Amino acid sequence: MIWVNGQMVANVQIAKLGDVEIAYFDFAGGNNGKTILLIHGFASTARVNWVSTGWVDALQKTGYRVLALDNRGHGQSSKFYSPADYGPDIFAADAAALLDHLNIERCDVMGYSMGARITCWLCHAQPQRVTRAVYGGMGNHIFGNRGGYEAIAEALETDDVGTIADAGALAFRKFADATGSDRLALAACIRPARMRITPELVQAINTPTLVAVGGGDDIGGSALELAKMMPNAEGFVIDQLDHMKATGAPVFKQKAIDFLSGNDVA
Repeated sequence: MIWVNGQMVANVQIAKLGDVEIAYFDFAGGNNGKTILLIHGFASTARVNWVSTGWVDALQKTGYRVLALDNRGHGQSSKFYSPADYGPDIFAADAAALLDHLNIERCDVMGYSMGARITCWLCHAQPQRVTRAVYGGMGNHIFGNRGGYEAIAEALETDDVGTIADAGALAFRKFADATGSDRLALAACIRPARMRITPELVQAINTPTLVAVGGGDDIGGSALELAKMMPNAEGFVIDQLDHMKATGAPVFKQKAIDFLSGNDVA
């Protein structure tokens, strides 16, 4: 459950969606009648990515009903240990199934890092479900061209943290440990999936999209370069912040809320 100022505002719920159980929070909305689905990043959770960073509070204050799920392999959702059980198409199918479970035909969707990849695939596979999209923390590295995934998987699998030589892989391992994650499930999750996001796929997405990445984010790459590839997208640089610090940046929140409300100025 989530508590704010001593009051319980949401309790974790579990949706049985075929062979997977997806944990999610459903934060009641205000008077704008709009819903947004939040999709977290790799090794994170709905609570870590969206509640602790102040996103849920900020979106609720604008009147949104806020849904935030734990992706499979993460948080309180089902864990799988084969790479075949993960991929942007599979994660996006889970998100769409959750919307079906809640009888939501269409809503805004925002993802951060891996969550942006999932949001991208949802816009590709089921564009009728997404009103507006925000890709946070993921620019032109959305195609997986940064690499290093095998090193991260191995860092997650080892019992001896002292053997991890790759600094980036070590950072992911420390984050996974800090969030109490199932390391073996995450290792399977980060290995290359069967389905990949391609430039051709991205270029065909017409959903109104905000691509927002920190200027010092070497994980996400360039927001502006990715936005240029899309017919209906805007790129935004979240100051000179790195991947982690940009997540809950106030300037990012304001830009996203303005964009989602249609008040943004390119």
